[in-house]
Amino acid sequence: MSPISDWGVFHVKGGPAMPLPKDVKAGIIGEYKRGETDTGSPEVQVALLTQRIRDLTEHLKTHKKDHHTRRGLLQMVGQRRRMLNYLKKSDIERYRAVIAQLGIRG
Repeated sequence: MSPISDWGVFHVKGGPAMPLPKDVKAGIIGEYKRGETDTGSPEVQVALLTQRIRDLTEHLKTHKKDHHTRRGLLQMVGQRRRMLNYLKKSDIERYRAVIAQLGIRG
């Protein structure tokens, strides 16, 4: 294993980005959950990523030279894209509902 990967520099999850406040996260989960105990469905994950992406986009408008955050933002956008591709492949109606509800992709 290379020393760089041992440092944890290239990990997407658990990075230095600020997490969503608990009340905001609970509200998003409550709005997009499919069942009573659902916290990990693709709809919920895409909604949480979308909120973090919006927050980081606002941050980068004022901190234009924050390239570390920009890299994390791009990773989150890629993660959301992969999750939406999975949802589109597995259930197109759920995909369309999430896209319309979040107001992304057109």
